[in-house]
Order: sequence, then structure tokens, then C-alpha cells
Amino acid sequence: MVALVVVLVASFMELLDATIVTVAAPAIADGLGAGEATLQWTVAGYTLALGAGLITGGRVGDQFGRRRVFLIGLAAFAVASAACALAPDPAALVATRVAQGLAGGLMVPQVFGIIRSSFAPAARAKAFGAYGAVLGLASVAGPLLGGLLVDADAFGLGWRTIFWVNVPVAAVGFVLGVRFLPESNAAGRTRLDLPGAALAAAAAVCVLLPLVQGHEWGWPWWGFVLLALSVPVTALFLRRERRLVARGDQPVLDPGLLRVRAFSSGLAASALFFGAIGSFFLLLSLYLQYGTGRSALEAGAVILPYAVGSTLTSGIGVQLAARVGRLLLVTGSLVLAASQLLLLFAVRGGTEPAYWHLALPLFIGGLGLGLTSPSLVNVVLAGVPARDAGAAGGVLTTVGQVGNAIGVAVLGVGFFAALDASSSAGAPPLTAYADAFSSVLPWQIAFYVAAAALMLLLPKHTEALGGDRATTTVPEK
Repeated sequence: MVALVVVLVASFMELLDATIVTVAAPAIADGLGAGEATLQWTVAGYTLALGAGLITGGRVGDQFGRRRVFLIGLAAFAVASAACALAPDPAALVATRVAQGLAGGLMVPQVFGIIRSSFAPAARAKAFGAYGAVLGLASVAGPLLGGLLVDADAFGLGWRTIFWVNVPVAAVGFVLGVRFLPESNAAGRTRLDLPGAALAAAAAVCVLLPLVQGHEWGWPWWGFVLLALSVPVTALFLRRERRLVARGDQPVLDPGLLRVRAFSSGLAASALFFGAIGSFFLLLSLYLQYGTGRSALEAGAVILPYAVGSTLTSGIGVQLAARVGRLLLVTGSLVLAASQLLLLFAVRGGTEPAYWHLALPLFIGGLGLGLTSPSLVNVVLAGVPARDAGAAGGVLTTVGQVGNAIGVAVLGVGFFAALDASSSAGAPPLTAYADAFSSVLPWQIAFYVAAAALMLLLPKHTEALGGDRATTTVPEK
């Protein structure tokens, strides 16, 4: 039981850190004099590094011991959090956020392996249920805790407290983990495809760097060269992975899986779905605080109904996925699209919306997220051969994180371009930020609708899944 508490607390800390930063983003910008690119990188850099490390991190744990790697990841996460809190300038903050994400990539995959190796099948289901509850709790706590910590300004630290809070939590978790976590690893030796992981990360950076920095740097010519380079780098990655498969080694991605319709459609749907979500809370927080003049805590209170809605439907979604998984995903994506449309009507016009004019669309969006997010991986895996389920689950989770980062970059470009145009025309802050936020909401609607269309190609339900496969999110080997 103590082992379960340790891994759940660590998971809560990591999940919280992914959401708490968005509410604190305006305070970070004011405190460090950070520009728009820094705000995007504080979110995108973390999620990209986390996604890039998930598959390799899982295999490192399989080979060298999940307990050992979990504790190393937890300690590194604490050190990186302290470094974030001490960051003297925007560049240091971005670098330490990337370090946080890499530490999370080591820590998170071990949670699933430790649960599987520590509990009998009957108890394992309850343990994963507890993990789902922790995920819901983190989504609810993130916006409010971020706003509370920033507004409280304890010891004059302001936004830095959102990172300092991780340090004592991680320290307690580390001490308990040393004492109570059992060691486990996978049977046989696992080869690490580090060059493959590096090529995949390089391809993502070739896309992200020019998109995030391009507007701030005046769209230099070499940015377009980097975008073009992402194509051959991706081709090199796929070529390497094919060679590894031919030799019988374990690649980051088996290119053969791309020929499975459920998997390729699921990858595209996941990238679009999480790409829309990734940018949404950062841009909403900027609109609420810089545009409507709300405090960080008030912004967190506006976002809270979204988390509540997600918590209400996430359990229902998991229960219904076995019977109507595909319909559930499509419905959830379309509900999210409808919520964004309602929010668009509330934001447009240049007048400050009342609390419930914002909270109601966000609550509806949370309902859609709860129907879709918890079941997406499992529905996709229902169409993947059982022998490939672990690898496919890990790749899907990684693509979701990378899609999140790319969404921040792509939609952030549109937001800040519209903000500059409106501000240059002499619009007051409320109108300028409303125009900017309104400009990206139609794109988010389009992302959700396109994701729903791709989800129509997925299996109808998850009844084909059995045993541990239904809980696969990162590979164990």
C-alpha cells in the first residue's frame, strides 16, 4: 500500500506540474520580462521532453530496474523543479523546464511497471483505478493551486512557489520509495534505441523551433529551412527503425504499425486532439488575466469547471468504452468542438464576459474531454495485434505529448499575430486579447472535428482487449 501511495503522489506531482504553469504564465512573463516565445516554451518544452523520454524511459526501467529508475527520475524532477524556481532569466527557465520533462520521462513509465509487478491482477485493477482518480484530482487542483500560490506570493516568491512546492513532495516520496518500493525488471535484456529517439526528437524540434521563435525573431530564412529539414530527418528516423525491425531489435516505432488503419488513424487523431488541448489553457489564461484583468486565482476559478466536467465523465467513459468506444470518442470530440463554439460567442465583441458565460462552455468542454481522453489509447489498441500493444501504446502516448507541444506552437503563432495586429490598430487590451483568442478558437474547433472524423476509422469497442492490455499507456519492453 505504501508503494502505491509513493507512485501515486509522484504521478500527482508530475500531472499537476503540467497544468499549473498555464495559470502562472502571465506572472512568469511579468516577473522575468519574458516574451511570447518563452511562455510557449515553458509549456511546449516540458511536454515535448516528456513525450520524447517516455518510450526510452520505460525500456531503461525494464533493463536497469523500475524502482531504481523511478527514484532517479523523482530525484531529477525535484532538482529540475528547484532550478526552475531559481531561474534568473527566460532562457534558464526554458532549459530547466526541458530538464523537468526529461526527468518525468524517466519517472512516469515506471509507475505502470511498478503497479503491474507489485499487485495481483484483482488488486491491480483497483490500483489503476486509483491512478485514474489521481489524474482527475490533479486536473482539478492544477488551475486553483496555481492561482492560489501566485496570488498568495508566499515569502515574496510569487510564481516561483509553483516549482518550489515540488521539492518537499519529491523528497518525502524519495525517502518512502527507498524504504518501501519493490524492485522489478523485464525478463531478458532490452536494447535502447537512443539514436532513434534522438532523431524523432530532432524532427519535432525542427518543427517547433521556427514556429515558436519565428514571430519573435522576424521569421528568418533559416527557420523555413529547419521546417523543410523535418521531412528528411523523419525519413531517416523511419529508415533506421525499419532496419532495427529487420535485425530483430526493438525500435522506438515499428514502421509496420503505420500500415494498421486503427493505429495510423489513432496517431493522427491523438495529435490533433491533444494539439488543440495543449494550446488552449495557456491562451485562455493570457486572455483572462491580461485581457479581462482577472487575477491568477480568479482565472483558476474560471478554468475549474472544465476540470470538474472532465472528472464527472472520465469514469463513465472508461466503463462504456468496452461497448461503445468509438462512438464515445467521436461524441467527446464533437462536444469539445461545441464547447469551443459557445466560448467563441462569449468572447467575441470586446466586452468582458461574466463568470458563467465562460464557465458553462468550459464545463461542457470538460465533459467532452472526460468522454474521450481516458479511453482513446485503449480504443486504438483494440485494432492493433496483441503482440504490438505495448509498443503501440507507448508511441500513442508519446504522439499525444508531441501533438500537445506542436499545438502550443502552431496556435500560439496565430494568437500572438492577431494580438499584435489588434494592438497595433489601437485596440484596448480587452478587445485585443479577445480578438486574439477568438482567432484561434475556430482552429481548435476544426482540430476537434477532424479528430472526430479520424476516430470513425477506429474499432467500435475495446472488447478485444484482455488483461493488462486494457491499461497499456507506455511500453514495458
